[in-house]
Amino acid sequence: MTTRQPENTQPIAIEREMQDSFLEYAMSVIVSRALPDVRDGLKPVHRRILYAMWDAGIRPGTPFRKSARVVGDVMGWYHPHSGDAIYDALVRLGQDFSSRYPLIDPQGNFGTVDDPPAAQRYTECRLAPIAAHMLDGIDEDTVDWEDNYSGERQEPLALPSRFPNLLVNGSTGIAVGMATNIPPHNLGEVCDAVLYALQHPDATAEKLSEFIKGPDFPTGA
Repeated sequence: MTTRQPENTQPIAIEREMQDSFLEYAMSVIVSRALPDVRDGLKPVHRRILYAMWDAGIRPGTPFRKSARVVGDVMGWYHPHSGDAIYDALVRLGQDFSSRYPLIDPQGNFGTVDDPPAAQRYTECRLAPIAAHMLDGIDEDTVDWEDNYSGERQEPLALPSRFPNLLVNGSTGIAVGMATNIPPHNLGEVCDAVLYALQHPDATAEKLSEFIKGPDFPTGA
């Protein structure tokens, strides 16, 4: 008994298919989860947390809201993954020992260097004032948008980021075949270096290092 093949069937070498499939998978991990975007210094989960809070009106100066509510919004609209993973990312954005300049203003037990945070149903949060500089102007056609996973809403591909988040808060990430580990730096030093670079386009790294002396870790180490 023979199986009749469709006329448009094309033979494909398994080696080539494995190479292409692995590359597509690797790029998907890099873009979707593992490495930060240089434009705003954020991974997708962090960007979605900040945007969901901004869109819900949980902004600086407004009342705190339950962390569980934020996690639910993020998971329901933008990030269909584990609620625990989303909450862990949210907590780190609010810990002053994890982020040099926390983007979330926490209320309640957000943990310590040695101890985990309280459950999301007990803690509250809102955007920190400095996070507003990440999102100001987002409704003024400043960034590109794409459909969310269900096609029901739009989400930003990057935030406007008047605040140089990648340089001052740094980032870490492990992807397929590559990794990044960018330390945090002092905001004042970074601003001085940026202003000098704008006035001197040919400035060397050695010259800019006169302004940015080195990393500035949140624990003072």
